[in-house]
Amino acid sequence: MVCALGAAVCFGTATVLQAVAARAAAGGGGGEAALLLRALRQWRYLAGLALDGLGFLFQIAALRSVPIYAVGAALASSLAVTAVVAARLLRARLSRVEWGAVAVVCAGLAMLGLASGTEGEEAGPDWLSYAMLGVAVVVLLLGLVAGRLPKRGRAPVLGLGAGCGFGVVEVAVRLIDDLDPAALFSNPATYALLLGGGAAFLSLTSALQRGSVTAATAGMVLGETIGPAVVGVVWLGDRTREGLAWLAVAGFVVAVAGALGLARFGEVGSGEEAEEPAVASG
Repeated sequence: MVCALGAAVCFGTATVLQAVAARAAAGGGGGEAALLLRALRQWRYLAGLALDGLGFLFQIAALRSVPIYAVGAALASSLAVTAVVAARLLRARLSRVEWGAVAVVCAGLAMLGLASGTEGEEAGPDWLSYAMLGVAVVVLLLGLVAGRLPKRGRAPVLGLGAGCGFGVVEVAVRLIDDLDPAALFSNPATYALLLGGGAAFLSLTSALQRGSVTAATAGMVLGETIGPAVVGVVWLGDRTREGLAWLAVAGFVVAVAGALGLARFGEVGSGEEAEEPAVASG
């Protein structure tokens, strides 16, 4: 659970550092490629990338130790980290409701920490790896045809797709039980992990560019928590401590609900949209 929380801190802080670097690099001309090159000269952007890498390692370690439902809720809580760090570095204004949401996330994670057991020992059915690969392909196709989706529902649908892609990564890590090269490259879960992660980033990028940041992030949080949690419990043997199933369910719901309340911080560099709720709250 410490690794899961470490991943959330890394991902949440990286988002803010990259947003600060992107703002500093936005002054010059050129297109997206030029902006990226200028951002890569910023130490904050490079530090953000390093934190993303470290967070991924923490995520893998957590998924090999605790149930998927606990890891998914902890990763969703990175929005709380982003909100708190953005309040300092970007001077983002958090309303009383949003500070309350941060507290709710912390309470939910504390409940999960008390109730979570160890990871399940079941390998899952043989078809599960292929199913994860199939979901990853669907998410990739969704990202590729994003421009044809109805404008109003584009952001939440793409955000949900991105969440499903990240969920595929969570499940695939559990399905890879042999790191021998021959076994690794013959395991469909390996390709599901790579394709799911890439497709998720593609869908999330499209969602943030083509619609509401809040709607896209909310869809992502739901996609990367609920589905993988169900897979972990039903097919991979994830359980809670004796007699504390109710506390785990309550903690999961509370943590995810708190994260949804902070969904506007899914892209802290989004400009006017990021600031509007805080201004309205007074």
